[in-house]
Amino acid sequence: MTKKKRIGVLLSGCGVYDGSEIHESVLLLLAVDRAGAEALCFAPNAPQRAVVNHLTGEEAAGERRNILVESARIARGKIRPIGDLRASEVDALILPGGFGAAKNLSDFASCGARCAVHSEVKRVIREIHAAGKPLGFICIAPAVAARVLGEERPKLTIGADPATAKALQEMGAEHVACGAQEIVEDPEKKIVSTPAYMLGKGIAEVADGIEKLVRRILAMA
Repeated sequence: MTKKKRIGVLLSGCGVYDGSEIHESVLLLLAVDRAGAEALCFAPNAPQRAVVNHLTGEEAAGERRNILVESARIARGKIRPIGDLRASEVDALILPGGFGAAKNLSDFASCGARCAVHSEVKRVIREIHAAGKPLGFICIAPAVAARVLGEERPKLTIGADPATAKALQEMGAEHVACGAQEIVEDPEKKIVSTPAYMLGKGIAEVADGIEKLVRRILAMA
C-alpha cells in the first residue's frame, strides 16, 4: 500500500485580519485531502501581535490571543507547535495567507522589506528547503519566503500589487505577476506560489489557484 504524502500546513491564527485567512486555509486542507495526502498542521505557540474585530475591522484594544490556540480552530484541534516540526516529518510545507503571515509569522505588515521572520518559522522553512523538499506560499505568505530565502532569488508571486511586489524584490525575490487562478513555479528551488485573495474576486477563483498549487507541490514531493 502506497504511503500517504505528509504535507505540513503552517497556520498563523484564525481570521484574515489577524491570523490565517480561513477560506484559503480550509481550501488548502481540502485540496490536500482530496489529493490523497495527509495535512499536518502547525503554528507558533506565541501571542498574536494584535487582535482584530472582524465585524468592524478595528483592532480590539487590550485583547490578547495565542497563535497556536487560535489556529487550532481551523485545524479542529489537531495541531502542534511549530517548534516540534522537523523536516524529516513532512514531504512538503505550505503556508496559507492572511494578515497573520505578515503579523505573526513575520512583521512584514509593519516593517515591509526590513521585516524579520519568527525564528522557528525561519528554521523550518530553511530545513525543509535544505532537504530538497517543496514549499508552497499562498496570498501574502510569499513575503515570508522572500525574507527567509531571498539570497537564492526565488521566483514568487503576490499577484500584481506594485508596492508589495517591490518589497519582495528588495528582499531578493524575483516577482512574477500572476492571476488568482494560476501559480508561479520555481522548479529549481521547488517553490510554488499563488495570489489567492491578493487578487481573487471570489472563493471559486481562490480555490482554483490553491488546488493547482497543491497538485504541483505533491508532484514535486
